[in-house]
Amino acid sequence: MEQKKKFSLMSAILSVICVVFVAEAAAPVAAIGNSQFFWWIFLLIAFLLPYGLISSELGTTYIGDGGIYDWVTKAYGHRWGARVSWYYWINFPLWLASLAVMCPELLTTITGIDFPTIPAILIQLAFIWIVVWISFYPVADSVWILNGAAVIKMVLAVLIGGLGLYVAFTRGMANEFTVQSMLPSFDLHSLSFISVIIFNLLGFEVICTFADDMENPKKQIPQSIVAAGIVIAAIYIFSAFGIGVAIPTDQISTGSGMMDSFKLLTGSTDGWFIILMAFFFLLTLFGNMISWSLGVNNTACYAAENGDMPKFFGKRSQKNEMPIGTALMNGIVASVVVVIAPILPNQDLFWAFFSLNLVMFLLSYVPVFPAFYKLRQIDPDTPRPFKVGGGNGFLKLLVIAPMLMILISLVFTAIPLQFDAASLTEQLPITIGAIVFILFGEGIIIFKKITKEGADNNG
Repeated sequence: MEQKKKFSLMSAILSVICVVFVAEAAAPVAAIGNSQFFWWIFLLIAFLLPYGLISSELGTTYIGDGGIYDWVTKAYGHRWGARVSWYYWINFPLWLASLAVMCPELLTTITGIDFPTIPAILIQLAFIWIVVWISFYPVADSVWILNGAAVIKMVLAVLIGGLGLYVAFTRGMANEFTVQSMLPSFDLHSLSFISVIIFNLLGFEVICTFADDMENPKKQIPQSIVAAGIVIAAIYIFSAFGIGVAIPTDQISTGSGMMDSFKLLTGSTDGWFIILMAFFFLLTLFGNMISWSLGVNNTACYAAENGDMPKFFGKRSQKNEMPIGTALMNGIVASVVVVIAPILPNQDLFWAFFSLNLVMFLLSYVPVFPAFYKLRQIDPDTPRPFKVGGGNGFLKLLVIAPMLMILISLVFTAIPLQFDAASLTEQLPITIGAIVFILFGEGIIIFKKITKEGADNNG
């Protein structure tokens, strides 16, 4: 009998990088300025380390399709599980919409054609529904897209960082790089982008699904999470450095910052290199959505099958059992968002949708940390292939530190702390949008409860 091939540590690290690293997040990180270097190091220690340890234990102890939904449901019941599944799902169509609004500009760079509003919306809708269509099929059918996108992401990051180094030594830099400038900045503009770094450090629990194929999951899982986190941080810092060389921090566009940097660093706006970079960047957007759709769709579908999401989310394909109900809802919500986008106040639409996606995504992780501690108390006898060591005080620190990081970053991202026109225009829509989606989720929970009680009474 042929021995099952084991998953190496390097394969685990590369798989995490493929899922977690998103090229479009480089520009928002660069918008923090030089203090991003401090925040990366600080959050690697204060957030990634405890989050990595906690997700390693939970992911290897409670293996299933539900992921963070399962963990929170086991700890706090179905009401909190429903909240997590709703927040975790709704972020995806918002993210899908944020990437869709980038497509017309990228196609303009590639083709030289300026697209008016209606054709631009049609392009955005095409991007959305191509992603939805691909997500109807098993990930194995599109693995070449994922692998190709992962390679392209790395190429884009290395190229822009390398060009930044070359230009810095030959022509100088748009921003001054000094020790003083790299110290933490506490201005509200910079702090509002800290959530992007945390966003870039989430999703590592996916590696736990490979536990059965590893030679030594107890060691390899935490090693791969920490190693991949450091590699991803280095990639982001290198690419953000290149952007910082090209564009003054206060002029960086969160949506087009990377492509703007390629144009400024090469001194060309329409050459073959710029066209190729725009095409590569467009491919990475498809790769991001396809790689995340499997996990998000399965979690929402699983929650629906357990009565914690609307029934339509639980609809599966009769042919291949893929969660087509959730995929269709992704397309419907994202389409509505991009269609109404032109009537919104004139602003950075990518950041408006992306930041709202950030808020909902980060909210879904908040209950995960106390759930870890509670499961230790109420379910101590379940075997834990990987178990975080340390006393009760250390475990509480592991829970509190990352949870506080998320909550603090949410405040700076979603709540206007200054009442000037710029802050209100940029952050108030995020606040309102987050409240609307939270209330909508609460409405679903109440409706599901009433429906269940009615069925029980009739039964």
